[in-house]
Amino acid sequence: MYLSRLTLDPRHPRVRRDLGNLYELHRTLARAHAPDAQSPPHRFLWRLETSQSTAGSVVLLVQSAVGSDWASLAEQTGYAVEILGNKAVDLERLIQSGARYRFRLLANTTVTRNGKRWGLVREEDQLAWLDRQGRRHGFSVLACVRAASERLQARHASTGKPITLQSALFEGRLEATDPDRLRQAILNGLGHGKAWGCGLLSVAKAP
Repeated sequence: MYLSRLTLDPRHPRVRRDLGNLYELHRTLARAHAPDAQSPPHRFLWRLETSQSTAGSVVLLVQSAVGSDWASLAEQTGYAVEILGNKAVDLERLIQSGARYRFRLLANTTVTRNGKRWGLVREEDQLAWLDRQGRRHGFSVLACVRAASERLQARHASTGKPITLQSALFEGRLEATDPDRLRQAILNGLGHGKAWGCGLLSVAKAP
């Protein structure tokens, strides 16, 4: 698994276009993960990072199953201020049974009722969604705060119709209860909305 960190220039017109429609941003990133123009991209996840340390800039964290080829972005003069690409992460060594981790997750929190998917808005419902994900994917949430909750706006790739996704940003600590399932959750992401920057579960060993 590989991690890349990109700092984009929000004044660049293509950056503004991509931020205006998150699916366009996904398509831009997909070019770095496709072997050629005719092939589908390798699996990747991404998240827009927001914090005091990134104020005034646009920071993207990208996780990929294989190394990313950022040449296409580097060739777009001014699009990326900095590209820190392809830091290798050994999940087998990182994720161990009973180990505790700090985590960060931007998720599309939903529930399905009568065959239709509904966004969860209330904080208690969103935290309950995360607990269910943990039981399903091999981790136990030890402590968590919902750092943000908002609706993400995008447009459908083929119809152009607007799409709204409910998101929640979680930060806290978790314990690995089933390392194999947790590794798969990290590789594949949690929940829906991955093309809109949701689902990337970032973990780091807790002190």
